[in-house]
Amino acid sequence: MKLSLRLILFLVAGVTIVTFVVSKNEVRAEKRGLRTDLVHRAEILSESLQEIVEPALEKGSREQLRRIVERFGNREQLAGVVVYDSHGQVLAESSNLQNRFVPPPVPLAQVAASEAGLSQFVTIGSEPMHVYYMPLHDKTSVTGVLAIFNDVGYIETQSARMWRATFWHVIAEVLLIVLITVLIIRWTIVLPISRTAQWMKDIRRGRVMPSPPGPKESFLAPFTNEVMNLTRSLADARSAAEEEARLRESGESVWTAERLRVSIQGKASQGSLVVVSNREPYMHVHRGKGLELLVPASGLVTALEPILRACDGIWIASGSGDADRETVDDHDHIRVPPDKPDYTLRRVWLSKEVEKGHYYGFSNEGLWPLCHIAHTRPIFRASDWQNYQEANREFAEAVLQEIEGVEHPLVLVQDYHFALLPRMVKEARPDARVAIFWHIPWPNPEAFGICPWQRELVSGLLGADLIGFQIQAHCDNFLETVDASLESQIEWERFAVKRGGHLTFVKPFPISVDFRESQRGLDPAVSPYVLRSELLSKLGIKANFIGVGVDRVDYTKGLLERLRGVERFLEKWPAYREKLTFVQIGAPSRTEIERYHDFLAELEAEAARINARWQTADWKPIALLTRHHSHEEILPYYRAADFCMVTSLHDGMNLVAKEFVASRDDEEGALILSQFTGAARELRDAIIVNPYDVEQLAEAIRVALEMDTVERQTRMRLMRSTVMRHNVFAWAGSLITELSEIRIEEAQPELRQAL
Repeated sequence: MKLSLRLILFLVAGVTIVTFVVSKNEVRAEKRGLRTDLVHRAEILSESLQEIVEPALEKGSREQLRRIVERFGNREQLAGVVVYDSHGQVLAESSNLQNRFVPPPVPLAQVAASEAGLSQFVTIGSEPMHVYYMPLHDKTSVTGVLAIFNDVGYIETQSARMWRATFWHVIAEVLLIVLITVLIIRWTIVLPISRTAQWMKDIRRGRVMPSPPGPKESFLAPFTNEVMNLTRSLADARSAAEEEARLRESGESVWTAERLRVSIQGKASQGSLVVVSNREPYMHVHRGKGLELLVPASGLVTALEPILRACDGIWIASGSGDADRETVDDHDHIRVPPDKPDYTLRRVWLSKEVEKGHYYGFSNEGLWPLCHIAHTRPIFRASDWQNYQEANREFAEAVLQEIEGVEHPLVLVQDYHFALLPRMVKEARPDARVAIFWHIPWPNPEAFGICPWQRELVSGLLGADLIGFQIQAHCDNFLETVDASLESQIEWERFAVKRGGHLTFVKPFPISVDFRESQRGLDPAVSPYVLRSELLSKLGIKANFIGVGVDRVDYTKGLLERLRGVERFLEKWPAYREKLTFVQIGAPSRTEIERYHDFLAELEAEAARINARWQTADWKPIALLTRHHSHEEILPYYRAADFCMVTSLHDGMNLVAKEFVASRDDEEGALILSQFTGAARELRDAIIVNPYDVEQLAEAIRVALEMDTVERQTRMRLMRSTVMRHNVFAWAGSLITELSEIRIEEAQPELRQAL
């Protein structure tokens, strides 16, 4: 209330002052206009009288002069007319002037010097007057003066009237402003703050609220954002504490973000951890006239941010946003996350040519199909290889700049984009502990031998102290590839490679998801049946059952095989026609590459073919959604689905399977999972299939839809337990713990020889 009163008082004072200043200028302008008009009228009258008075003055007829001034001197607002001789003596004056005042002396010299006449505003007695003096001539000289006296009191009266009108205008305006201000304060400040305060109370009492009420785009947006960040932090802290207490009570040992942070603080000193990845955790893009911050969907960010925050580390990544350069400092640094900067993002700028050859060329037209063995021929170009080397060199230089002066730094490199980087860093800094995690599969030695530069790639990877793969089979394949391509000593009992005195450990670290985050935003009160109805209604489809697939549009994901499995299911079990719809969410990816562009068109054509065969007026078997969907958009599909299909032809892990399992807190739904995914090694209670076997896919769909409720819930409960225990924080914790405990002294003497 005090704030509102102060604001109203300031507004009243401000409006009064502004109105007074504006009104004063208006009154002054009005007076100036009235005076100008008066002078103009006096000038016209004096010029008219001059033609009549001059002949009478030349004749010396005072009677004639008296009649002239009498006739013209009684006009409205005219105080009188006087004729003077050349010495300033009154020859004739109008009767109305005689009764009011004695005409003042004539400024003869000034009048004689003026050609057109002399205008003066004067006060005679107590009356404001305007006098216009017009010189009267004979043929050779000035013979007299004609004076026109005008009463200017009406000008002051008009000004006073304007001031009175302004006074009442100010009162009305102030009252109206006070009323509007009170309403605005109530509607735009008091009510939103009251609702936000109530929302915070609900959060404090443990009630789950998705977001604060009230307008999100207003001048209160910064306040709302900070309140959201604060309450989210409090909710996360409470949830983490409750989770820790529950785990202690049950005797379980589950990794959480807080546990990971505490664990890392004892292993990495401030600024000693450097993460390298191709994709950045935060990017800036132009939106209209401003900049917008985007957070690319990535489980990697979820896993690594708690580590970097714990030790104020550095994340090195390629700047990909069109506004990224505008947001970094002179050292290409920016502190992130924006709401609570805890670590540094270092952006590396690759030229268009290097980026094209490194990322689209060698990485995704060469290594990606080579490692996935998905029957797409790898393309290897010498120019792409040169750009791949150049990109690795530029990132290595950035790493070395960031760890300069840091004792025993930890460097964690991500994925197949940087196979050469570990050796480049280790060559310059043998004291650094370097690890690389290879997210995609590693094929058998015969398949990898296709690559013309396999020796260089393997040698670059062996520069690391620790190489991580998703599963043990990929570790085995890598060690066999080393054995077949390089002179080295392989220690199978320790799963390590010794080359030139440098020891590299090769171990599996199956990546996962944030179990709690995968459920965030779901309202437990909304049943899967209601969600299913809402989702299908938006798609314009009527169905009883829904299946879902979530993937990038990639030829390794088995999308065509998946759709054909649905088609075969409807062929074999026609009772499910017009009852089952399969929703495939497919985000277009790497469309700059011809194979991906063609595959997207092939997928759309296959979906259209199947729909043309079966669809009716209000139903179709396939709903293909080819755009990027946020996690919040995908979550309802996970929750509503009777089954989720993950049919990758070859996949390192596939986190979609784990996201689906983590989202099903109702312990419903079935997972159909390819045997060629890393996830199949952990989620053994899924319905495991060979995606190349269309008959088996069709049978798996039938089993998923007709499975006994008890068996379905038991399977989901066991899979959820696995994902909860082996979550993304467990992956990050085990990887960093393993790296920090490696002894690097034994590698130093002969390291350069090995390199």
